[in-house]
Amino acid sequence: MLNTEIWLRMSMVKGLNTAQRMKVGEYLQGYADIHPDMLMAGGLNQKQCQQFISPLNEKYINATLTWLEKDAHHLLVYGDSDYPKQLTYISSAPLLLFAIGDISTLSQEQIAMVGSRNFSHYGERWAKYFTKEIVQTGLIITSGLAIGIDSICHQSALNSTGKTIAVLGSGLENIYPRRHCDLAKRITEEGGAIVSEFLTTALPLATHFPKRNRIISGLSAAVVVVEASLRSGSLITARYALEQGRDVFSLPGPLGSPTSEGTHWLIQQGAYLVNKPQDIIEQIRSSLKWLPMSRSASVAFTQSESSLELPFPALLSSIEYEATPVDLIAQRTNQPVSQILIQLLDLELEGWVSSVNGGYIRLK
Repeated sequence: MLNTEIWLRMSMVKGLNTAQRMKVGEYLQGYADIHPDMLMAGGLNQKQCQQFISPLNEKYINATLTWLEKDAHHLLVYGDSDYPKQLTYISSAPLLLFAIGDISTLSQEQIAMVGSRNFSHYGERWAKYFTKEIVQTGLIITSGLAIGIDSICHQSALNSTGKTIAVLGSGLENIYPRRHCDLAKRITEEGGAIVSEFLTTALPLATHFPKRNRIISGLSAAVVVVEASLRSGSLITARYALEQGRDVFSLPGPLGSPTSEGTHWLIQQGAYLVNKPQDIIEQIRSSLKWLPMSRSASVAFTQSESSLELPFPALLSSIEYEATPVDLIAQRTNQPVSQILIQLLDLELEGWVSSVNGGYIRLK
């Protein structure tokens, strides 16, 4: 079995963190014939062995292997020299990254710029201005290719002869939204990259987009939130940034504007209030630079992160095994709904709770 195929199959095994997948994957390297006994000896249980060898996965794996044969199509494995070093420092770092374009940009200094899909004229104006000024210093703009502020920032970076990176919530053969296929092509043609942790055939499922936000922030030295409502996914990106030790900058907006409520809330929580692009640039230039990390050290870091205690025990204890309304959870924890939603999403990504009609249920 090809080493590439081993990593693709390991990415489809459930219930393992990146360090555990790395350990099993490295154990299997070089074996032509991999059978269940070998997988069990490597540390997988019976169900995980079935997931690894499942014939249902064959078409997805074959499609991805075919995709990788094309020019400028890349697979980056955690800990490899091409894998972005700054991403190895975050908890839940992806085992694999699929990329199209110049992968060297992924390891260069980046600023994430995110914001509302339902943007205002105010947000559009300042997103373009900040992006233009930032890329002129040589920094790369990273965002999510979404409709609204994300795509405005990508386009402004390109129009200013800068480079930009798009992190997708779908496979790279299923660019989403479809209207941005030309934008994605332009990003790669003009020296940037589009990346995803999902197999190339993966659909743009709703659960993928919050998950990809940790990669947007993880790749970047800082996150700039241009516009956001209190329920915006941009606040999730900001939350990940704080947990990853990244700076968070927030643009103040007009009073009474729904797309300013999220940015103002971030400022109240301690995000930097930014008046001009130079505020961001000076802060980033004075920050520590990423240092190279060996593969073994990277894995050890992930193992340490994965052993941390549950981040929101009080919140989890307030959720029942039947549908619990968000308002009731907020009342029990004495926290605002906007903050509760961000924490609930983190717990959902970790498999502790699930969103259902009527609220959330506890899974374990």
